[in-house]
Amino acid sequence: MSITLAQAEKMISAAKKKSVALETKMNIAIVDAGANLVAFARMDGAWLGSLDISIKKAKTARFFDMNTGDIGGLSQPGGPLYHIEHSNGGLITFPGGIPIKNADGAVIGAIGVSGSSVENDHAVAAAGIAAH
Repeated sequence: MSITLAQAEKMISAAKKKSVALETKMNIAIVDAGANLVAFARMDGAWLGSLDISIKKAKTARFFDMNTGDIGGLSQPGGPLYHIEHSNGGLITFPGGIPIKNADGAVIGAIGVSGSSVENDHAVAAAGIAAH
């Protein structure tokens, strides 16, 4: 089972609302269980460079079914996943990517957000997750 377009659009709407509350502009990507892009929004004025980062955050969260910030902690020098960001065509290992789970706890996709501080990126992604 994968996330539906309707669910993804609801999550993007909630993420945009949180972004406005934080007075920032974000790129927001939602991927399905196969890490394929389902929905994307680039808020007016959001950084162009963050477009690709948001998609890679979503894919990274889905590839490993964990928050990208958690992967970042494991990928530091001496860590068990050191240099993992060079795999899979490039991963993003800092906060802003979160797996999306259904009511049974199965991963059905992921959200990736980029365009501000990593703290804001994660907060906006978490708002999207809360809405699905």
